[in-house]
Amino acid sequence: MSTASKEFALWAPAAGTVSLVRDGEALPMNRDEGGWWRIVLSPGEEEIRYRFSIDDGPPIPDPRSPWQPEGIHGASSFLPEKKSVAKKSPFRGAPLSEAVFYELHVGTFTPEGTYEALAMKLPYLADLGITHIELMPLATFPGNWGWGYDGVSLYAPHPAYGTPAALKKLIQDAHALNIAVILDVVYNHLGPDGNYLPQYGPYFTDRWKTPWGDALNFDGAESDEVRKFFFDNAIMWLRDYEFDGLRLDAVHAITDMGATHFLEELMTNIAQYGVREGREFFIVAESDLNDPRLVRDTTVGGYGINAHWSDDFHHALHAYFTGEQEGYYSDFGKLSQVAKALKQGYVYDGEFSPFRKRRHGRAPAEVKPSQLVVFNQNHDQVGNRAFGERLSMMLDLPKLKSIAALTLLSPFIPMLFQGEEWGAGTPFQYFTNHPDKKLGRLVTKGRRSEFSAFNWKDAKIPDPQAERTFKTSKLQWKEIEAEKHQELLQWYKALIRIRQAPGMLASENVDIQFDEKRKWLVLKNGKTLALFNLDNGAQSIPMPPGDWKIEMASHSEVLSLKEPLPAFATVICS
Repeated sequence: MSTASKEFALWAPAAGTVSLVRDGEALPMNRDEGGWWRIVLSPGEEEIRYRFSIDDGPPIPDPRSPWQPEGIHGASSFLPEKKSVAKKSPFRGAPLSEAVFYELHVGTFTPEGTYEALAMKLPYLADLGITHIELMPLATFPGNWGWGYDGVSLYAPHPAYGTPAALKKLIQDAHALNIAVILDVVYNHLGPDGNYLPQYGPYFTDRWKTPWGDALNFDGAESDEVRKFFFDNAIMWLRDYEFDGLRLDAVHAITDMGATHFLEELMTNIAQYGVREGREFFIVAESDLNDPRLVRDTTVGGYGINAHWSDDFHHALHAYFTGEQEGYYSDFGKLSQVAKALKQGYVYDGEFSPFRKRRHGRAPAEVKPSQLVVFNQNHDQVGNRAFGERLSMMLDLPKLKSIAALTLLSPFIPMLFQGEEWGAGTPFQYFTNHPDKKLGRLVTKGRRSEFSAFNWKDAKIPDPQAERTFKTSKLQWKEIEAEKHQELLQWYKALIRIRQAPGMLASENVDIQFDEKRKWLVLKNGKTLALFNLDNGAQSIPMPPGDWKIEMASHSEVLSLKEPLPAFATVICS
């Protein structure tokens, strides 16, 4: 094949004929072994817009389309690559043991909601001390705005955010500031609108179910090519855009009864690619199972994932500080659970969960602190509230400072959610833009009925389909100029500086002391000591031995460790 030629390929094992449709012309494709159909074209320097037709059916998009400029139902686009440039040394970001993550949604992070606008904010994130940006899903989804978890064109970046070239430049700009970029990918389901995969082959199975419908066929007949579709997708993001890692959405919803689990084989594929390219990738899983197998090495029966989210850490902090006890928060609310979360990440490690009415989790034996990502807010825990309230809309400044210190001085990988660091006053709500009006109405109805386990009245729940719901969720950057927001921002910056100072934290040497009744907690992590008075009255807190000096305090009147700490005061010492 000449350098000016391009092979278009499609896996459609049950098809009798397949054609590539271009400019109204149907070009027959040739079948080879394994159910693959191929054709070679010479695009030259021009863009090719194309679709596939199976058995003379209506033309539909390429499941591996690299670009869907007209949206999920439009023609797929192939853009010839520009002449290659000399290969640079691969970017190497901070190791997970030194990482500070920052989760953001491209569409609401800036007023413009584009890659280009986000790139303009990278110096701000670098100054904050962020080492890894985690982007919510970018795979093309219905409409112009949404969270991205209903993506259907998994190889094509969402066009409303900018072009593939703009995405590549964003990552290059981040690397220039020594910031790694991780992409959230969804390998447990596809969205209902624009999901053409069933027309191509047996991508789904009715043997298993997910909360979103039929499960992907990772262990049934003809599942090898289905698995490869997702393995290739992961490599595509890492290779073509130079992402530094992936966040795997809700892996507990991936069912695979085969001898080699989908997740294990995915990690093997990524590791092998990394060795070939001389690069190291960070793969983080979302899971609510409290299962250490996710991060155990494959040689001892694990999946070999680098780290996974700890929901328990969030739930323990949220329930204790807000007092909420509805839904899954009914399992939490004690200071002892906050202490346990700080010590090992998991609260439920095999004990009985009243909410689930069964035992939950497993002891995190041999799980390193750098294998757990912790947070006090994220897109799910904020956006899946009925009104999208952030902690800054529920708690006062002293409590926000305490929660920030517990998160950022923990032994684990801390992750911030966009705007958290200045106590953003805007909500982050659930929003969609389904062009299919019937589907949009179903989403709205479902949203208003899903909070039965919580004490939220549905009458005022924002309509996900309303544009104002999306616009209301955009960050208002001018807030930073206000005194109270600036005070919290400087607190976050100072905590991150302490975390990143050499020798200040030692994740293997963490000691937690607390008093449930008197409501105080002491966290000693390496050379750093954090004192928390969580009572509504002043009190003295027992100090561990040592010559401690105050580095920062949440209350300006705290000048000495010899005096009782004010109500809800946090003091950081070294």
